[in-house]
Amino acid sequence: MSGDLHCHTRLTDGSMGIEDIIALAKNKGLETIAITDRDCQAGTVRAKIIGERNGIRVIPGVELSSVDGETSEVVCILCYMPEFADRLEGLCHRNAAATKRAAQKMMIKTAKRFPITADVIKRCASGSTNLYIPHIMHALMECGETDGIYSELYRELFTPESEANIIEIPAYAETAEVLTAIKDAGGISVLARPASSRDPEALLDRLVGLGLNGVEVWHPSADKERTDMLYAYAKKNKLLMVGGSDFRGMYTPQPLALGSYLTPKTQLAELLGYKSKLKRLAKREAALVEKEAAEAAAALSVER
Repeated sequence: MSGDLHCHTRLTDGSMGIEDIIALAKNKGLETIAITDRDCQAGTVRAKIIGERNGIRVIPGVELSSVDGETSEVVCILCYMPEFADRLEGLCHRNAAATKRAAQKMMIKTAKRFPITADVIKRCASGSTNLYIPHIMHALMECGETDGIYSELYRELFTPESEANIIEIPAYAETAEVLTAIKDAGGISVLARPASSRDPEALLDRLVGLGLNGVEVWHPSADKERTDMLYAYAKKNKLLMVGGSDFRGMYTPQPLALGSYLTPKTQLAELLGYKSKLKRLAKREAALVEKEAAEAAAALSVER
């Protein structure tokens, strides 16, 4: 049993609805997926119910945006199986509001440069809880300004290397705050697409010190060399390992099918059993502390 543990729906920056993704997973023979929309948990319950009807295990999740306080780099953290998901809602709302503010500024810049209206862009975002760069590019396609979402025009407008870029970086919460929020919510934290980072190992070192639980080893952004490095790092530091396609339908950066990148069955089993393992370890540690306290009390009694 393996699974694609990184999927986005139309609720955020994907192009397909929950029902369509689950139907696609079933047709492809996948047994497990995770819906990890950006700063949005709105589809979690519905996805689980629809998954059960179709014989697909849907792991509840969310991809939380953040900014690394040391490098100012945007860092995304996947949160899986939070026990108290409501504790993440405030953070999701703040991040979503920051995304919307930045997207609106980029939308205005786009409308100044091209004969396109804000209404067209908003219509392309219909069904989403927010506005994202793919929606702006979709609108430019609709108006005949480009022939694809990730075309040469995308590279001109939305890559940092381009002098003509119109990028606005949202004011996300700091990564340390996001990791604390996930822990408070009883979730499992996993660094998303670390291969995209400027210095993956340095970033991981900092985040492990902040309580990070795992790393996304298998992802489209990682070539074999980076995948091997991430695997070795995770093994050395006893981190959970996950894999996923980062599927977003037609909004996926390159042609990529659901299930193209998977979490192997061994690592999936470790993820699913992680909380039970922690509870067993905590129980064992509590019993040991209790035993040591009893022995100390007995020794003190004998001395008296």
